[in-house]
Amino acid sequence: MITVKSFVFNPFSENTYIVYDETREAIIIDPGCYEAHERKELDEFIKSNHLTVVLLINTHCHIDHVLGNDFVKETYNVPFLIHKNEENLLRAVKSYASNYGFAKYKEALPDKFIDERDEITWGKSELDIIYLPGHSPGHIALYNPAQKILISGDVLFNNSIGRTDLPGGDMDTLIDSIQQKLFDLPDDVIVYSGHGEPTTIGKEKVSNPFCALNS
Repeated sequence: MITVKSFVFNPFSENTYIVYDETREAIIIDPGCYEAHERKELDEFIKSNHLTVVLLINTHCHIDHVLGNDFVKETYNVPFLIHKNEENLLRAVKSYASNYGFAKYKEALPDKFIDERDEITWGKSELDIIYLPGHSPGHIALYNPAQKILISGDVLFNNSIGRTDLPGGDMDTLIDSIQQKLFDLPDDVIVYSGHGEPTTIGKEKVSNPFCALNS
């Protein structure tokens, strides 16, 4: 049985996720922890719940989702996975991080590239990979069909969608990703987004002002 724990980190109010099961093995998705107190909060949760971190994954590589990559990779000595189409975005972060006030940003590079043909497995659990370009070129979401849980990154939000005015973004591609792939999932799938509160596929399908399907 998968448990999803969220943390809100950095000035962008980014959602960092720890996903774990009854084996106490855990994966960390999009660590946005930059300040020392944020990293301490993450680590204290892991220690107090006796978790063993086994993987680090980025849904995409905009700055707010990668600020804690180095901390997680080094602290827990785990492999770091992204989609190959995100590599250029990740490598670019160090060139502009100080402009956003993150002068202490330390780059961490991926150990492996993953795509839609792959599956994330750990403990007794698994997550399917859904390729969802539009917000960024190699954006992925992670989906557990058994529990109907979706970690969606910055593609679909509660009553909103990801922005497309950043490098590699494209509105038409993003809408296609949402309507052709995410809206094909069951209505009761819980969507854990990169920012804001959780929502469901069914709710967004009928009421999202940017991408709801026509009735």
